[in-house]
Amino acid sequence: MYIKRILLAILVIGLLAGGVFAYMVYNVFFTPNTAFNNTEAFVYIPTHASFNDVKSSLEPLLTDLDAFESAAKRKGYVQNIRGGKYRILIGMTNNDIINTLRVNNIPVKVAFNNQERVHDLAGRISSQIEADSLSLLRVFTDNEFLKSNGFDEANQLSLYIPNSYEFFWNTSAEGFRERMLKEYQKFWNENRTEKAKTLGLKPNEVITLASIVHKESAKVDERPRVAGVYLNRLKAGMLLQADPTLIFGMKKKADDFSLVIKRVLYKDFELESPYNTYKYGGLPPGPITMPDISAIDGVLNAEKHNYYYFVANVENFGYHMFAEDLAQHNRNKAQYIRWINSKNINR
Repeated sequence: MYIKRILLAILVIGLLAGGVFAYMVYNVFFTPNTAFNNTEAFVYIPTHASFNDVKSSLEPLLTDLDAFESAAKRKGYVQNIRGGKYRILIGMTNNDIINTLRVNNIPVKVAFNNQERVHDLAGRISSQIEADSLSLLRVFTDNEFLKSNGFDEANQLSLYIPNSYEFFWNTSAEGFRERMLKEYQKFWNENRTEKAKTLGLKPNEVITLASIVHKESAKVDERPRVAGVYLNRLKAGMLLQADPTLIFGMKKKADDFSLVIKRVLYKDFELESPYNTYKYGGLPPGPITMPDISAIDGVLNAEKHNYYYFVANVENFGYHMFAEDLAQHNRNKAQYIRWINSKNINR
C-alpha cells in the first residue's frame, strides 16, 4: 500500500511537471509575440547576418525577445539564418515568425529611370536592394563584362532598360547586373531588332538616339515625330545639332552633372567634346540619359515625314513646331527667341 502511494505521488508529480513543461513550451512557441499595432511589419536580414543581428532587427517588433531566442535555438534557426526581406504579421507566434524567416523571403519592387550616368544608377539601385552603390558601380563598369557583351564605357548605360522589376532584397550586385542583361536581351526581341536593322542602327545606337529624343520631348505622342527629324538628318548627312547632347558634354567636361543649363549659347557650339553634335557628325558615343521605353519605341517606330527642324512651341508648351526647310524654321525660332528673351533666361 505504501509503495502504491509512492508510485501514485511520482505519477502525479510527473504529470504536473509535464504539464508545466508543456505550458512553458506552448508559451515559447505558440503564444502571440508581436509588439506592433499595424497589421504587418517588415524586417530586413542582411546576407551574412549573425543571430545577434537578427535579434537587433526584431527587437522593436517583439514582446518577448528571450522567448523568441529560446524558440529559435530549439528549432535550429540560429545556425540557418537566411538574408532577405520578411513580412511579420500582427499576432504571429515565435513558431510562425521562425518559419517565416526560413522560407518566406519576399521580393521587392525595384524601379529606375532618367539616370544620366551609371554612377547615378548605382545610387538609385542601392536604395532599393542590399547591394551598396560601390559594389554596384564596380560590376557596372567591369571592362571584361562590358566587352564580352558588346558594350563599352560610353554606352554602358544602354544595358539598363528602365522599368519596374521584382528582385529579392538581398540580391547581390552581380546578381542585379546579370538579371539586367537578361532583361536587355528579352527587350531586344526579334521584332525590335528587325526594326533597328531597317533603320540602319544597332540596338545600342537606337538607345543613344532615343536618349536624345527623350530629352527633347517629354510628350510620348510627339517622340516618334522628333525621332523622324533626327533620322532624316542622319540619312542626309547633316549634323544632329541637338542641344541635349551639347549640354551633356558641358556637364561631362565640367565633371558636374548638377549643372542646370536652360539655354545654349552660340559660344557653346565650340565645345570640344564628342557629344557636341553641332561640331561632330553622327550619333554621340553613347546615351546622354536613360531613355524611357516610349522613347526607344519612338525611334523604332519613327514617323516618316520631311521635317528637318523643330523648335519649342511657346503657344503649346511641351510640344514643338516642325519645319521642312530652314526658312520656315527660322520664322518658328524667332518666335521662341522672343519668348525666351522675355523671360530673361540667359543660361
